[in-house]
Amino acid sequence: MTGVRVLVGTKKGAFVLSSDGARRSWKVSGPHFGGWEVMHVNGSAADPNRIYASQWTDWHGQVVQRSDNGGKSWEPVGNEFAYRGEPGMHLWYDGTPHPWAFKRVWHLEPSVTDPDTVFAGVEDAALFQSRDGGKSWSELPALRTDCTPQAWMPGAGGMCLHTILIDPANPKRMYVAISAAGAFRTDDGGASWHVATGGLNSDFLPNPTASVGHCVHNLAFHPSRPDTVFMQKHWDVCRSDNAGESWIEVSGNLPTDFGFPIAVHAHEPETIYVIPITSDALHYPPGGRLRVARSRTAGNEWEMLGKGLPQRNCYVNVLRDALAVDSLDDCGVYFGTTGGQVYVSPDGGDSWKPIVKNLPAVYSVEVQTLP
Repeated sequence: MTGVRVLVGTKKGAFVLSSDGARRSWKVSGPHFGGWEVMHVNGSAADPNRIYASQWTDWHGQVVQRSDNGGKSWEPVGNEFAYRGEPGMHLWYDGTPHPWAFKRVWHLEPSVTDPDTVFAGVEDAALFQSRDGGKSWSELPALRTDCTPQAWMPGAGGMCLHTILIDPANPKRMYVAISAAGAFRTDDGGASWHVATGGLNSDFLPNPTASVGHCVHNLAFHPSRPDTVFMQKHWDVCRSDNAGESWIEVSGNLPTDFGFPIAVHAHEPETIYVIPITSDALHYPPGGRLRVARSRTAGNEWEMLGKGLPQRNCYVNVLRDALAVDSLDDCGVYFGTTGGQVYVSPDGGDSWKPIVKNLPAVYSVEVQTLP
């Protein structure tokens, strides 16, 4: 592996940050699509030069962009996201029925084997697939028809499908997460879906252990252990060892178990990272100290890592798609903040330094490890 490319989506454009394997000096390219909200930028594992980006504004609507040269140039592709059949109703914030309506693409997940195949998680929540490089999109409707969508309702950011995990050894197995509906799994490429929330407990629900309605913020797994899935929920950090059939809380000694992103070390399947935020009302680090929490035991026992990060008067947030790892021998960890900083740790979290400090608010961070 010779280098890394960090793909950053922000409130006012996309940025591409690149470095060699030492990760000491960086080149910054951007803003791409300046002025647009870029919800997510993600590259293909099958072809590192293929990158997809989701740009959006209230005024202009949705645009999906594609690059075939590593982000040097872009072209808009297809933007028709039509729900299959009659989309029906879901719950609104006040608990009343509300019609399903497409708003924007939150997350783009390229296939692990085919650069022309890419999945899109959208608001209002649904999963779409393109097999022609993003030119056309079709819904995988069983997610909504199989999983009691009439009980889904929006989280604070909208009713969005924001997380898509694909098992690299078995691409027909995928996990998705929706705020605020829960976690779901397919074992047949999206033809059918299974609610994967056993054991979750959410006090804000009328029935805290209901199968649907949990506000899941993010999921992560290690490619070598696709049955072990980690979850950052609205409150609680959880782990499932049986593909989402049942979950246990592993918040342990975290200073707070509220947060948004979660990630797994590239070479240590039991080493996980979260970034604790004070509460659902106070979206900034406890005590104004920006720290990353690392567990080397798959949860429960956590150490707080802050070397090189601001340790006073820091009141930024880190959003659900803004934490990522590379796969170099010394695993690099990256995250972006709503204050516009992107940090890198080239030593698995032991120390940190900023790559950039003054970008617009960061929505997403993804990393490509380049050959």
